[in-house]
Amino acid sequence: MLGVALLLVESHMNFLASTLFAFASSLGYSLVMVIFAGLRERLALAPVPRLFAGPPIGFIVASLLAMAFMGFSGISTG
Repeated sequence: MLGVALLLVESHMNFLASTLFAFASSLGYSLVMVIFAGLRERLALAPVPRLFAGPPIGFIVASLLAMAFMGFSGISTG
């Protein structure tokens, strides 16, 4: 959330635009948390090798999720 505040200060948005940006950022953050919680629940039931159980598989899933969301970075330049 600190990143949102820093982006708002640097972009010199008006009050309405900054409020909308902050609201949309919080919705995006909530969406990612819900997706990640669902993935963690599925991983708890999946036959994960003992070496990857716990935080290692969490980091792997987080990196795959980050790469999936990086695909949205070029949509607005289009």
